[in-house]
Amino acid sequence: MLYGFKIAWRYLTSNKTQTGLLIAGVAVGVFVFIFMSALIGGLASYLVQRTLGDVAHVTLEAPSRDAGLLMPDASGALLVQQKSTGQRETLRTADAFLPAIEAMDGIKAVSPQIVGNGFVLRGQSRAPVAVTGVEPDKVSAIANIAARLVAGDVRLSNSGVLIGKTLGDDLGIGVGQIIRLQSDRNVERALVVNGIFSIGVEALDARAAFITLSSARTLFDLPQGLSRVEIKLDDLNAANVFAERLAAQTGLKATPWTEGNAQLLDGLRAQASSGNLIKAFALITIVIGVASALLLSTYRRRPEIGIMRAFGASRGFVVAVFVLQGSLIGLLGGVIGAGLGYLALSPFPLPENARPGGLPVDVRQGAYGLAIALTAIGAILASILPARAAARVDPVSVIGQ
Repeated sequence: MLYGFKIAWRYLTSNKTQTGLLIAGVAVGVFVFIFMSALIGGLASYLVQRTLGDVAHVTLEAPSRDAGLLMPDASGALLVQQKSTGQRETLRTADAFLPAIEAMDGIKAVSPQIVGNGFVLRGQSRAPVAVTGVEPDKVSAIANIAARLVAGDVRLSNSGVLIGKTLGDDLGIGVGQIIRLQSDRNVERALVVNGIFSIGVEALDARAAFITLSSARTLFDLPQGLSRVEIKLDDLNAANVFAERLAAQTGLKATPWTEGNAQLLDGLRAQASSGNLIKAFALITIVIGVASALLLSTYRRRPEIGIMRAFGASRGFVVAVFVLQGSLIGLLGGVIGAGLGYLALSPFPLPENARPGGLPVDVRQGAYGLAIALTAIGAILASILPARAAARVDPVSVIGQ
């Protein structure tokens, strides 16, 4: 085998220009493969970060109650007893399971909340608002309000409120000013604007307000219990698994983020499929290039192959020589292409640090090892046909040529 390797290496180095161009072609194909892997992976991470970076990965809520109870009347007919339309679903035993949830591996943050609708009143102006009551030290547990604060302070007091920038601009509200917050329970409170944030989502910037849990209890007339518990995971792709686990442990309704983002998931799958198709074409190009070059080499070296066969070289040895050639071309081109890919992609910022409108290339998702392995395998497969053609050379018919 060592002798076969020496012959394969001599064949490659006998025409350095042709070999160099062939290796360069393989390296370009590997570079395209790596660039597409980094681009598709980075774009997916960027979209997920922008879309899901400020939402809960799993939301725990009270199970939906039946619309009514079936009750038989005197004649045996079933009557439907409707529940009160003003009745709200609440988590009344949340304190019992919150410590256990916070201690679970894979959970990054847990935010108990009271939510409701209301109005912001400022003079004669009135604007609808979605109010979220949170623990003061967990304001940024789900949505990173602290990183998106444009004015004021993220710290909340029982007399304070955080509002979105669009809402503030529409009503002419600034930090330190007093607003009146009226809930859908007709409870009204005067609160000081502690801070103004801009998340970049119009629905939040124009309609969101954050207050403390104790203020929310007063505002929504909810002396005990919670509206929901929002959970953020270390790995958002594990949301479905965690949702099933939490639902089984708590008996509550656990909703993963995937349930309301089917269109985003479909888009990411379509994007990944497009990237895989492009990478497949890059590998096919490599295979065709290697096979063509080795077939040409086989034709040019027919006399040499005939001499080897005349001196007792077996067909298996000849096959091994050309397969080794293909392997060397694949490995050299793969390593060079992977190295160039890493050097070219390293200057790009990571998707989580990319600016809007930038190119979200993720150097971590270049799939360098996979690119080298697939290229080597493709080159070996591409060399089989030329190798078999070389092994079929008749030494008697070609030595005299």
